[in-house]
Amino acid sequence: MNAITTSAQTIDPHARLVEPTTLRIERLLPGPIERCWAYLTDSDLRRQWLAAGAMDLTPGAAFTFTWRNDELTDPPGARPEGFGAEHSMASRVIAAEPPYRLEIAWGEGTVCFELAPAGDRVLLTLVHTRIVERDMRLKIGAGWHAHLDVMAAKLGGADLPPFWDHWRALRDAYDRRMPA
Repeated sequence: MNAITTSAQTIDPHARLVEPTTLRIERLLPGPIERCWAYLTDSDLRRQWLAAGAMDLTPGAAFTFTWRNDELTDPPGARPEGFGAEHSMASRVIAAEPPYRLEIAWGEGTVCFELAPAGDRVLLTLVHTRIVERDMRLKIGAGWHAHLDVMAAKLGGADLPPFWDHWRALRDAYDRRMPA
């Protein structure tokens, strides 16, 4: 995706390092905000762009994400070495303020999704903390970028390139963009 321009701002779709171990990425999505919130919190909708997993929005509630990235696009593209067909991760809800903010545990860090009205669209701001190693920042930056591209396409009815091919190209781009 290219930079997105609104009357108030231009949004670069790339994740950027805002602190030594924190990535931030923004996207303008087709509204309304309640629909975007559903794509974050409803397992059946979330699995179309990220990962399945029923989520109780009560702070402290545990849940499990299950990724099946081969199912996100048809065809899926060539899966990189070291990535399985399915991957799961235990998590928990830290905070939920429907339909504006969702914060979850992610390994040793956190991921916070914030939604804000932006005319007939919705500004999504994602902040992922405690990504210590550069290689993981590259993979995670490319991952969020690719997954949010899928989310935007699902919300807007657009076509997508094969997921894994797109992820691989993004990972290479992040390797050039992100400081060592």
